[in-house]
Amino acid sequence: MVQAEIKTTFQAGPVTLTTRHELWDGNIQDHADQGVSIVIEGEVNGKKTILLRFNCFDIEKSYIYGPENPDLKIDGPMMLAGRTENTSGMGKLYRMDPTADGNAIGWTIKTLKAKLPDMLNRAGYPEIADSIDLEELADILPELEASARELFVSKRNTVKHNRGTDIFEAGNIRFGLEMRRLPVGDGGLAIHVLTDIGGATDRTFVEETEIMAFDLFWDGPHYHYGPRNKNHRIYWDRTLVTDYFGWVMDKIESKKLGAMIERAGYPGIAADLDQDMIDAVLPALAEKAREMLALGESLTGHPGLPVDPTPNMVPN
Repeated sequence: MVQAEIKTTFQAGPVTLTTRHELWDGNIQDHADQGVSIVIEGEVNGKKTILLRFNCFDIEKSYIYGPENPDLKIDGPMMLAGRTENTSGMGKLYRMDPTADGNAIGWTIKTLKAKLPDMLNRAGYPEIADSIDLEELADILPELEASARELFVSKRNTVKHNRGTDIFEAGNIRFGLEMRRLPVGDGGLAIHVLTDIGGATDRTFVEETEIMAFDLFWDGPHYHYGPRNKNHRIYWDRTLVTDYFGWVMDKIESKKLGAMIERAGYPGIAADLDQDMIDAVLPALAEKAREMLALGESLTGHPGLPVDPTPNMVPN
């Protein structure tokens, strides 16, 4: 069945409201995150301009007044004088409070319905604010909300990697080592952290799931929190981290893996980790990993990089 294209652009008088899915990579765009933005645009001095922006992400839950307004001046409370001036000259960001505000998309829609003209005024666009027809706005908001919620779940960036060519069992998890090469040429040794989810291991419906991935690539080294869940990717700072395998081993040996697995969205798996069993397999894992790193170096000049591309089980 062909799935209908999701409508993402809505018109309400002088403003255009757009929903879009965004993926942020840590140390590239910003912090590791993904979700839906809702952007309100209008024409200012003959130019299409972002007037307001709402970030409805896994982590980033915020809204910005006048992100393209260089003249916006918003001072903070008197008690914080000297510490709250808008020094950037471009926009004023406020954080949603997910504890008090609840779901970010739902909060955004309710706020637009009740406060859009007020927010446009504060963003520095009073003429546009005065032109908003609240009835026309109310007519499009249900479809806008449906679009945002559908994008949030359907466009999430996830990936299903290969499990690895060499597997090391460690209690309720296992490690898979793989020499990876992307079609663009980047690649290197990958360390997959795997577990069984969805049933007991003697059931036909049990599913092996990758809960962490460390890609020790020569050009874009990074790691994934929950590749098939949140898939929050963080790229290493190559100035500060030069031994990627050593970095990963340090986190495992210093018992950081449990906290990382919990952040990836699997607290039950993290709670059942057996560090003794993990420690027991690390010497053999390290020996094989160094062998694969050296093999890649001899084949291609880059540690762990094979000669031929190794496509994922399911592409991004």
